[in-house]
Amino acid sequence: MTPVALAALMARAMPDARPWSEAEFAALLAHPGALLLGDGRACVIGQVVAGEAEVFLVLTDPAHRRRGLARGRLDDFENAARQAGACRVILEVAADNDAGRGLYAALGYRPFAERRGYYRRPTGPAMDALMLEKHL
Repeated sequence: MTPVALAALMARAMPDARPWSEAEFAALLAHPGALLLGDGRACVIGQVVAGEAEVFLVLTDPAHRRRGLARGRLDDFENAARQAGACRVILEVAADNDAGRGLYAALGYRPFAERRGYYRRPTGPAMDALMLEKHL
C-alpha cells in the first residue's frame, strides 16, 4: 500500500482520530524494521526494533469490519515480527474501544500499563490508553 492509500484508509477507519499525513506514512515506512501487512481493506502498521515489535495502527475499512480481517493481519504481523527477532509485541488501545480491547484479549494481549488522558478527542474529554503486550 502506498502512503496515499494508507492515509485514505485511516481517514475512513478512524474518522475521530488525528489523521496521519501521506508524509508521516512515508517516513514511517522508510524506517528500518517497519512492517506493513494487509491491503486496502485492513492492515497493521508497526515496527521491530531491538527484539521488540510495536503495533502503531490497526486499520479496517468500515465496509469490511466483522470479517476477521484485523485478526488475520495481526497474526501476520506477529509472524513477521517473530521472524525479525521480536520476542514481544506491544500496542496501545483507547480504554473506550471495546471492539479493539476484545480482539486483543482474544489474541492473548494483556495490559501492562496505562497512559492517562493520552487520546485527545475533538469533542469530550481525553481518553486513557491501555498498553498491552503479548510475548511471542
